[in-house]
Amino acid sequence: MTFRQRKRLIQASPWILLVSLTLLWEVVCYAFSVPTYLFPAPSDIWASWLEYHDPIMRHATQTLFTTVTGFAIAVVFGLILGILVGSSPLIYKAVYPLMIGFNSIPKVAFVPVLVVWFGIGTVPAILTAFLISFFPVVVNMATGLATLEPELEDVLRSLGASKLDILKKVALPRSMPYFFASLKVAITLAFVGSVISETVASNVGIGYLMISASSTMDMGLVFAGLVVIGIMGVVMYEIFAFIEKRMTGWATRGTDPGF
Repeated sequence: MTFRQRKRLIQASPWILLVSLTLLWEVVCYAFSVPTYLFPAPSDIWASWLEYHDPIMRHATQTLFTTVTGFAIAVVFGLILGILVGSSPLIYKAVYPLMIGFNSIPKVAFVPVLVVWFGIGTVPAILTAFLISFFPVVVNMATGLATLEPELEDVLRSLGASKLDILKKVALPRSMPYFFASLKVAITLAFVGSVISETVASNVGIGYLMISASSTMDMGLVFAGLVVIGIMGVVMYEIFAFIEKRMTGWATRGTDPGF
């Protein structure tokens, strides 16, 4: 296999695997006559998509809005707190145990509280997305800053660099791979938070659509909602992966399996 053929095969491998699994799924459902209300085949999901295209897109747009909004808030606050935690041992020791305890609480437990405070609808979904995606940004950013080599820091200080100079010109750029890694994790978690809230405390969104469809045993529509969420998650992940490659290509140079 030539270099170019190997590269093309690696690039096409996700699509090959997806098509193979979809065909296998369809064959299994057909061969064993699995009822649609239990486990719909891909063809049933596609039929539900064609039938309910407009409402699915309307609810998907709402879910995307709440997810991106909550995620953006998490990035802003997570970046600020991550810089503070990672650059100060005192703040790290004081804040980190509290953050671990907070992250250990299932975020679905916050939804009833948010409903009492803000009512059902968009705000609880945004805040749930924020709460569930906040922690990875803080931890990764703090880790990137806290793992700056002491020897490098000593050399920079001996050359007259202040602590702020080291933070701006060395520590922050060096932490960018950690930051983008956290974004790719956090955006997928943000979708989880939004959908959880929509299933419990909303009358719009993919989560609400899936709960409504499951109450009528329309599993084709339920799985169509799942597929839409998965597609949105993959697209957002790939957007951040593309930005990461453009901005921090120096950190992964020579490690791409396609080369």
